[in-house]
Amino acid sequence: MRKRSTVVLVVLMGAALAALVFWPRFLVLEVARADFPAPLLCAKMGAGEEVVLAFVHSVNRRPVYDTIRVASDRLVVVKSVFDSFGAGMPEASTEEGTLRVTENGWLEWTINRPMPEVVVRIGWVANHTLRLKGRQVALADLASPGTAVALRPRTYSWFDLWKGRCIR
Repeated sequence: MRKRSTVVLVVLMGAALAALVFWPRFLVLEVARADFPAPLLCAKMGAGEEVVLAFVHSVNRRPVYDTIRVASDRLVVVKSVFDSFGAGMPEASTEEGTLRVTENGWLEWTINRPMPEVVVRIGWVANHTLRLKGRQVALADLASPGTAVALRPRTYSWFDLWKGRCIR
């Protein structure tokens, strides 16, 4: 009887350890090719934590900074900050967002748009850079220019965090 109790205890402890290691419970921001699910980069995030996608606008060649908030099941594009107008950039407040001039003269378009993912085609000139966790990651270092990459919220296990290229 005692031997059987020990076996049951060992099995239960093993199951608990496996659940601890393999159960997905950590929110991450994952960067992957849009056409292939294997992650190029991931970063452990807290719900509500924000990252900035910085790039050079393709028409006016001026910097743009998109702030993106990570939620458990979606991303929220909070705002875009830029210093001059260009193709596709808002020129006034609309139903979709509010445009204002900041103290330092930049334009800030607040939209708070929820999205399941944000897809970016890495540009030759755009120099797409993800600013997160006190680091700057050039997307061209993860995939070649012309490649579409997707930023997605995901839930990872400890095992996924250990084996991947996750920033903590």
